[in-house]
Formats: sequence, C-alpha cells, structure tokens
Amino acid sequence: MTKTGGLGDNLYIGGYDLSGDIGALSSVQGGNKPIDVTGINKGGMERVGGARDGSMAWSAFFNPSPGQAHPVLSALPRADIVATYCRGTNLGDPCASLVAKQVNYDGNRANSGEFTFACDAQGNAYGLEWGVQLTAGLRTDAAATNGTSVDTTASASFGAQAYLQVTAFTGTDVTVKIQDSADNVTFADVAGLAFTAVNAAPTTQRIATGNTATIRRYVRAATVTTGGFTSATFSVHLTKNEIAGVTF
Repeated sequence: MTKTGGLGDNLYIGGYDLSGDIGALSSVQGGNKPIDVTGINKGGMERVGGARDGSMAWSAFFNPSPGQAHPVLSALPRADIVATYCRGTNLGDPCASLVAKQVNYDGNRANSGEFTFACDAQGNAYGLEWGVQLTAGLRTDAAATNGTSVDTTASASFGAQAYLQVTAFTGTDVTVKIQDSADNVTFADVAGLAFTAVNAAPTTQRIATGNTATIRRYVRAATVTTGGFTSATFSVHLTKNEIAGVTF
C-alpha cells in the first residue's frame, strides 16, 4: 500500500480556486450521524446510523485580491455553496465534495502579525461524498473535447453523483457530461450525468442518477457545445456508488 501526504492539494469553493490562500483543512468529515438506541439492559452504548451529514473546515490567509479568499469567503452567502477538496491533482485522484452552508468567517490576528480566517461549511441536504477526479485538478478546454478515461475496475449498478466547478469561461455555452464504457473504446453518455449548459463562471453544480443505474468500468468527462466557446476551465468529481440501498 502506498502512503502519501497532503502536498499539492486543491480546494475549490463556489467555482473559485482558493488553493493558494488555504493554509490547512482541519476537517473533511462525513458519514451517518449515530442515533443512541441503548436499552437499559445493556452494559455499553448501542447505536444505529441516522441521517447522512458532512462538513469541511479550513483556515484561509487574508488575500483581498478579486476572486481570492477574502472577497469570496467574507461574503458569507445565504445560499448553498459547493466545496471540493482534491487530494492531489492527477486524473483519478481522490476528492471530496459537499453542498453546504458556510457558517462563519472568523478572523484571528496572531502576535506574530499573521492574519488568518477560520471557515466552516456544514452539509445541507446531502452528506460529504468522496469520489475520483475526472479532470486532473482544473482542466481547460478550448473546444469540444473527450477527456482521458479513469478505470474504476468494475461496473456497478448503484448509481452515481457528480460535481462540477467552473472557474473560468469564455464563449456562448459549454456542456460538461460524463460518459462510460465497458472496454475503454466505445463510450456513451450516462443518463442523468450531463450538467446543465454553462454560459458564465464561476459556477457549480451537483447532479445524480437513480440509485439503481449502471455505471460501467471506464468513465470520462467530455465537453460539447451548441453555440461555441473559446475557453472553459473546470473540475469534475464523480462518486460511483459501490453499495446497494444508497439514497440521495
């Protein structure tokens, strides 16, 4: 088993690449909230899985430049944000995404003069989802493109979820979609895994199939257009469910 550190990671929030302004992530947490069902005849705690949840927490440096940490995070939007953490930026590397509410932006000015901000994002409606990157970090397409595929080792019939972060766009429109293949030669669109056409940036999306949909072994991110574009920079995260009975 190969062990790695956390060097060269990325963090995208709301369609902004804030990686250079993030000093650390203190939490990337998900799973089911436990429900206490301990009977009086037990000598220890009994728990069952409750609702799925998730959160991320990070520390940001003070960068007031447009599109950087301070103007993005200090806005404290009331609407949902999408946060995507990339553990490395190679095609197929792990990543985690979360639809969340950003609940704070707490500054701390240390005696050394360091000025940092603590941010927490609490999951809203969906839990934290780990998956794989179908782009090597951020990918820039200048025309309709079929991306390189990722081998997920086997087909599975439990559906999938996908996240899109678009950090820059020039043109009329671009549609990012996910395709799959059994042999890594012949690819087809996956029903339910085409994002809504993008005509501006920054923007984010989350989409999902039914939880009995079949996703074949090889998967890739492709771009198409009807009106044309000259540049689109984006990241795609795919979570391919490997267990039955998952509800999203």
